[in-house]
Amino acid sequence: MACKLNAASSQWIGQQSFTQRNGSSSSTRLLSTPRRVSFPIQAKAYTDELIQTAKTIASPGRGILAIDESNATAGKRLASIGLDNTEVNRQAYRQLLLTTPGLGEYISGSILFEETLYQSTTDGKKFVDVLREQNIVPGIKVDKGLVPLPGSNNESWCQGLDGLASRSAEYYKQGARFAKWRTVVSVPCGPSALAVKEAAWGLARYAAISQDNGLVPIVEPEILLDGDHPIERTLEVAEKVWAEVFYYLAENNVVFEGILLKPSMVTPGAEHKEKASPEAIAKHTLTVLKRRVPPAVPGIMFLSGGQSEVEATLNLNAMNQSPNPWHVSFSYARALQNSVLKAWQGRPENVEAAQQALLIRAKANSLAQLGRYSADGEADEAKKGMFVKGYTY
Repeated sequence: MACKLNAASSQWIGQQSFTQRNGSSSSTRLLSTPRRVSFPIQAKAYTDELIQTAKTIASPGRGILAIDESNATAGKRLASIGLDNTEVNRQAYRQLLLTTPGLGEYISGSILFEETLYQSTTDGKKFVDVLREQNIVPGIKVDKGLVPLPGSNNESWCQGLDGLASRSAEYYKQGARFAKWRTVVSVPCGPSALAVKEAAWGLARYAAISQDNGLVPIVEPEILLDGDHPIERTLEVAEKVWAEVFYYLAENNVVFEGILLKPSMVTPGAEHKEKASPEAIAKHTLTVLKRRVPPAVPGIMFLSGGQSEVEATLNLNAMNQSPNPWHVSFSYARALQNSVLKAWQGRPENVEAAQQALLIRAKANSLAQLGRYSADGEADEAKKGMFVKGYTY
């Protein structure tokens, strides 16, 4: 069998022959004629734009502000400071965050909930325009949340692929340029092979659909902190999950240069008897990344996952003490907002103080992205853990 591969990624299946021997003579019979087998290569109309958007978000000293909580979860945040869960209150809080002067120095992208993407400030300016004016890329949460996964060990899968293409096209028209899809893996529940495969396949389909509609996909399989397992067990699970994720991303022809990853850090379970140092967390997390993540991926935007504000920043800083092939940064929600809520308390006269609290946290993580952060002088409130067992968004 003789084969050759042409530049257009079509493979020639060559002529197979065999020799018949009859005494001293031989003859060659042709068994087949050449045929071309074409392998599908999906041309993405937005490729150049996707790559540029990903690079903009993964720019030095900047990261992502995640304010994509569902209305129900936003209600829990507001309830913690005594506010009712109304659209007016949600709008007021998100306006406080997004109109913070100087935010774009430290924040390159903001993930919005669908309600926020279509909202405006009280004086009529669209939130997406407020972000653009600070060179912050607007993003959008596109998954529809977790539901029980039949046949698994009490695990979940993430829904939302139905209608995703049309929704993504509308989000692009509204000004969004990247998307986020979160699914979870539970270490105490196994995780089962079924749950890992479902998480990886769902993320890959979402990523391909997002790219086809001009949105840079944030790929987020969160390994939950729940459990009393050691850090070595988390590393083992993370390797398995990320191997599966990148296999299916490749199977779905996803452009790696046009995605961002939002992994959880490799830590012990929240109930493990021994706490890991930032250096140990950085070592184990970078081990997984170097074994499983191609250097073509431009940005690794870590989630905080219930760590305290200071813990999340210290761990990020430790990961940036040595060169990495990627932009290693943050995509935090609670680890950027907890101090802000405490400072605001829902009172108009506290808006400026709350915005200052946001800038303090954003600047701290900006320094951590550059490997220059020190926890000296951090407030006690910022050191309080925020882990909630079985936390849902």
